[in-house]
Amino acid sequence: MLEISRKTNLLEQKNYRYSLQDIPDPNLYRDIYNYETVPMIPFNHRRVPMNMPEEIWITDTSFRDGQQSVDPYTPKQIEDLFKLMSKLGGPYGIIRQTEFFIYSERDREAVARCKDLGLQFPEITTWIRASREDFKLVKDLGIRETGILVSCSDYHIFKKMKMTRSQVMKKYLATVADAFEAGVMPRCHLEDITRADFYGFVVPFVNELMKMSQDAGIPVRIRACDTMGYGVPYTEVALPRSVPGIIYGLQHYADVESELLEWHGHNDFYKAVANASTAWLYGASAVNCSLLGIGERTGNIPLEAMVFEYASLRGSLDGMDPTVITEIARYFQEEMGYNIPPMTPFVGSAFNMTRAGIHADGLLKDEEIYNIFDTNKLLNRPVSVMISNTSGLAGIAYWINQHYNLKGDQQVSKKDQLVLDLKAWIDELYAAGRTTSLSNKELEKKIGQLTGGNLKVNK
Repeated sequence: MLEISRKTNLLEQKNYRYSLQDIPDPNLYRDIYNYETVPMIPFNHRRVPMNMPEEIWITDTSFRDGQQSVDPYTPKQIEDLFKLMSKLGGPYGIIRQTEFFIYSERDREAVARCKDLGLQFPEITTWIRASREDFKLVKDLGIRETGILVSCSDYHIFKKMKMTRSQVMKKYLATVADAFEAGVMPRCHLEDITRADFYGFVVPFVNELMKMSQDAGIPVRIRACDTMGYGVPYTEVALPRSVPGIIYGLQHYADVESELLEWHGHNDFYKAVANASTAWLYGASAVNCSLLGIGERTGNIPLEAMVFEYASLRGSLDGMDPTVITEIARYFQEEMGYNIPPMTPFVGSAFNMTRAGIHADGLLKDEEIYNIFDTNKLLNRPVSVMISNTSGLAGIAYWINQHYNLKGDQQVSKKDQLVLDLKAWIDELYAAGRTTSLSNKELEKKIGQLTGGNLKVNK
């Protein structure tokens, strides 16, 4: 049968539907995933079209997946971070949803605190065990949507759950039916999709979900979970590792609309951000992230990274306030005692700091030469230098001008006597065996000695 596609406005064949392949033994893709070697990236040279949705957004899992890898957050900490997340997401709700556990009284207190704030965004959703009792609890809390786990690779179906594909599909569909009966919108987390038999299990299963959804009159959200970080963003890569292929297949062979399609990735192979952007480009409206990328093993997609990816792809921040990213980073460090690695993009203490004298010389002439963008404007984080034996005269001059907020004619150059004297002192320290960078307090004390205390910080 031929139908006009609402996505492409072209005639497309719609009569073929993939059937469940209920095989007796698991398909573990051993040619790709040989446990004793690095996973292989197979290419089949099949291209699928980019299909950026009209609207894209970010969802958050900081209070669910993120909490599983650190000390549990207190209800107050969750409330504080929720408020900051709402401020970051802006009035249009680019950060659309965030998910919570609701198992314990502590979990439910956090949900109640956030609900009482009366904020429109992010919407509060949950993640639960797939049981009728938990669905009723979600409904009683007045929450519209909940995540449920529907692991889809044979690693999980055969090796973990000790079931066949037909058995596990029957179990999952019964669980979704329970959600519909409770009047709750299910968000199905297709765990380990990048090791799953895509056309032998995933597509037939999602087709059944879409039929049930239509009959119930309740949407089903599909979250494609790259649980082990195996996803690959390159074109012409074969399934099951192809992010473009997964998104295309869910849309064109399982009829999942963009607004119901979400990507959840991990960073085991350093591809979390690239994979998330690829999911947007090929048709998923949502990418699921966590603050600072905190999550299982190597972490989730860093939410702050996708704020800037969004702006890069859309040409606008659309109301998001990226300076809040700095507030969030400070909160994690100062209120929660979380140690952010210094070189972490956007949030680390050294992400826009240079130690190289040649870079500092460029910054002294024009900071745009060596700064990624106006970090002072967009993140409330001015570019900085760390003073050591490699900083040179330019680095010292730049540090003085920035630290003391010297403007215009007040600024010192690398030929200024103060800079020359400070450089001579620093060289002496390192000649005597020093190996560490100088602290701000050390530099302030020496500058005070050299200037008689006349150089003051401008407010």
